[in-house]
Amino acid sequence: MARKRAEIKQAMTTPFMQSEAIANLYGFQTGANFEDEFSLVSIESIIFDTVAYGISLFEQLFDAHRAEINEAIANQKTGTARWYRTKSLAFQWGFNLLPESDLFDNNTATAAQIEASKIVKQVAVSEADDESRLIIKIAGETSGLLAPITDSQKASFDTYIQRVKFAGTAITVINFLPDRLFLDLTIFRNPLVIDENGNNILSGGKPVEEALLEFVKELPFNGELVVAKLVDKLQAVDGVEIPHVNLIQSSWINPATNDYGIPQPISVRKVPESGYFTIVDFNSVQYVV
Repeated sequence: MARKRAEIKQAMTTPFMQSEAIANLYGFQTGANFEDEFSLVSIESIIFDTVAYGISLFEQLFDAHRAEINEAIANQKTGTARWYRTKSLAFQWGFNLLPESDLFDNNTATAAQIEASKIVKQVAVSEADDESRLIIKIAGETSGLLAPITDSQKASFDTYIQRVKFAGTAITVINFLPDRLFLDLTIFRNPLVIDENGNNILSGGKPVEEALLEFVKELPFNGELVVAKLVDKLQAVDGVEIPHVNLIQSSWINPATNDYGIPQPISVRKVPESGYFTIVDFNSVQYVV
């Protein structure tokens, strides 16, 4: 792990100050404190600072390189959940696989065509709780927002997964519309900053709604929505005195009916069945003093 520059500097100045020859040369007592004998702008301090900065930067780069190598090795271990995630993200719509291979034939394709064909933008892979089956949740993008890929694209993706998967592995691919999030909130506002409609008096925007949208967007794909963290997000909004949660509910696609089910309350936390949430509306967000 990369050390801080101050730690590296101290590791160099300590033996420097313990050298009897250097102490005699400068006229300080052996083992004295470096900062007591040399100012921050002294040439000695500047030299140690510069060398310490270089060493710290090198250690940071080495740590980053090691993390990249470890991740690459983990992703290349065939048959693991991370391998299936990597393969899912590598899917190219409209491209054929090389013979007897799990790689796509890109011989005549441009870099732009290859990038455009990678329509799967988010993937989460997990094992089913009640049977030996892998669950692959995927999502594409529409206008910069997460959204399901089309039925035609999904059919192509399913064929690809069946060809590259390990023999005997049962897989279910989830490509649902986002889980719907219903928010019933009471916002105790500072009337000097936010008006009765939730508008910022100075800028005219709706900071609570903006914070809620930002919160949902910041959630990792297939990550937990934690009610306490949502409250923390609202508490940081300028003009919000107390964010009170009356009720938070979510509903998701029922595979049997291909429609949303009855909204269920979220008391503490919830992982979206589709992998991501969308806020239905802000009609139940009330502003009071």
